[in-house]
Amino acid sequence: MYGRLSTFLKLQTLASVLLIASCASAGNGPGSPFGVDGPEGDSPEASQTEPIDNESRVVHVIVALCDNENQGIVPVAKSLGNGEDPDRNLYWGAAFGVRTYFGKSKSWNLVEKMSSPREGVLERLIYRHGTEDVILVADAYRGDRIRGAIADSLAALAGSLRENVEIEGRTVQVYGGADLVAFLGHNGLMDFELGQEFPAADKREREAVVLACASRQYFRDPIRQAGAKPLLWTTNLMAPEAYILHDALDGWVASEGDEEIRLRAAKAYSKYQRISLRAAEGLLVTGY
Repeated sequence: MYGRLSTFLKLQTLASVLLIASCASAGNGPGSPFGVDGPEGDSPEASQTEPIDNESRVVHVIVALCDNENQGIVPVAKSLGNGEDPDRNLYWGAAFGVRTYFGKSKSWNLVEKMSSPREGVLERLIYRHGTEDVILVADAYRGDRIRGAIADSLAALAGSLRENVEIEGRTVQVYGGADLVAFLGHNGLMDFELGQEFPAADKREREAVVLACASRQYFRDPIRQAGAKPLLWTTNLMAPEAYILHDALDGWVASEGDEEIRLRAAKAYSKYQRISLRAAEGLLVTGY
């Protein structure tokens, strides 16, 4: 058993290395072959949802599943890079994917698992924090809908996209109703332009976490336009894995300061990627 587990974790680590390398090759192809179907989640129903005040603090995590065929990445193992298979996907069902990592967390309790809750989303997980009144909703977007995943993340930060979800008998508003919106996955903005803007729809300042290669450089302008606050993003090539988000949220839930939260994330990245803490602190930054 130990031998099989050790081999699996080695493969996971190798996949992380390949993903970091893939960022360097992104955006080198002609034009934009990715996300040609346009952004998802911008239906009249979604945009016309009236804002409500959530009783709990809410985190909405948007994950673009790793996809060898439809994203500008160096291909990983076929099972990890199938953008239509959340169960084995690198960013979802694999050891350091959101579903597996948060599923093993002592901090979060799974409340509900939903299949295909909206167009382009294969799975939705709803967690409640074990000690604080915080709800986390995580959506696994199909890999070929990465354009929509990024667009929905920015629209949520701008407050122009909202959705009401029934959780434990209460209506909870996600996307623009969330206090913190996180995007995790390949930096598709290296490959394509969204072709739309995301101006702030209200005066509320939502917090943003963007775990993708060099996200500060590519997401700075749209996040500023959305009126959001960049709590955590990156300066260079990296592996966007769930332990970074998990440990950052530990600090966020505890209402720690931005630098304390950043340090938690950097320590996690240093541990799992086996790099120096100084290097991790240079990679994971906060603020403009």
